[in-house]
Amino acid sequence: MSRRISRVATVSVHTSPLDQPGTGDAGGMNVYIVEVARRLAARGVEVDIFTRATSRAMPPVVELAPGVLVRNVVAGPFEELDKTELPRHLCGFTSGIQRAEAAHEPGHYDLLHTHYWLSGQAGWAVKQRWGVPLVHSMHTMAKVKNAALAEGDKPEPAERVLGEEQVVASSDQLVANTAEEAHQLVGLYGADPSRVATVSPGVDLSMFHPESSLARGTGLLPHRTGPARRRLGLPRHAYVLLFVGRIQPLKAPDVLLRAVARMLADDPSLRRKLVVAVVGGPSGSGLCRPEGLQNLAADLGISDVMRFEPPSPQHELADWYRAADVTVVPSHSESFGLVAVESQACGTPVVASSVGGLRTAVADGESGVLISGHDPAGYAAVLRRLHAEPGLHARLARGAVRHAHTFGWDATVDNLLDVYTGAVDIRTSPIPAARDAAQVTA
Repeated sequence: MSRRISRVATVSVHTSPLDQPGTGDAGGMNVYIVEVARRLAARGVEVDIFTRATSRAMPPVVELAPGVLVRNVVAGPFEELDKTELPRHLCGFTSGIQRAEAAHEPGHYDLLHTHYWLSGQAGWAVKQRWGVPLVHSMHTMAKVKNAALAEGDKPEPAERVLGEEQVVASSDQLVANTAEEAHQLVGLYGADPSRVATVSPGVDLSMFHPESSLARGTGLLPHRTGPARRRLGLPRHAYVLLFVGRIQPLKAPDVLLRAVARMLADDPSLRRKLVVAVVGGPSGSGLCRPEGLQNLAADLGISDVMRFEPPSPQHELADWYRAADVTVVPSHSESFGLVAVESQACGTPVVASSVGGLRTAVADGESGVLISGHDPAGYAAVLRRLHAEPGLHARLARGAVRHAHTFGWDATVDNLLDVYTGAVDIRTSPIPAARDAAQVTA
């Protein structure tokens, strides 16, 4: 008989679930951790989320939701650090997790679920001490990112590649967002296929839905000239293109701007009605040039159609999706593409690069259009066509809602609980690693 899971330790070293997604290192992973934790707690599974403290003023423990605690572990300076600086503080972070567990009776946590390779390194050391299974989600992988680098972007260091290989070897169960990610774990990292489970992330369908309640799941078209546009100060009859996410080369917002310049060069009359909204903040290597996108817009002569907005909380983000005609996701690499699913749930088709998880998040030709490569001319042609052919846009908008409804956080949690119980049931002795975490961080 399977053991019931009653308490999970979730680990997210480099970004806190309390952070606003869309800036710094906060993104889809933050949304994933929060949504899963809330739903696990609603089912009677308590969740403690361990993250690195970045402010002296922040209390050691914050209740995120009933049954969900965020534990801010002091490890290193009280400031945000670049991810490349975090490995040297992993030992201190790991010790902080162990101290928290030591305050309870042995067996307080049923298992560990770590997110991103840095957390996996801490989790490997902790699982040895606690004698519990380690479940790990990569979210992104160095070998995949390095194979699809944006021009001028820095490759992920060898230290990360080695760290990921060790996490894969030491995890009792690996959770992949898509079947493609599962194949990458096996093919690139030598993961045991029997220890890899595919669990797609979800979307909050109560938050992200078409503007008109009549449009939800009925096949009727969502309205794009209503309250959302008024709240955001957008013209009723504008053609609105939207980018949501962190401003960094990996996400390729420059491709959208260059495509817009091409559209306006081909059809100058579009300038009277085109609005291009970019919602997000600098991140990663984009922090070196925080005004880089605004400068590019000026160089391309499109500043007059641009609207740059800071990261938005979810209810405002839903308005941006509803107000947009098309959401553009031109990333060089995506493990899933949560922005694409959120947009489609709001009835807004997506034009995205045909990479990684976006091939799962977007149903090509049904809920949006996938484009091979990052040639701005290709994006410009598709975006002009969607503007010129309202019937095509309407068909994709209806398909977007249908496709998004195949993703839901409740289904994600159902599948994760199966992974958790399976990991506990078949737990074997700890897998020895060739080197310990201290050697990785040296």
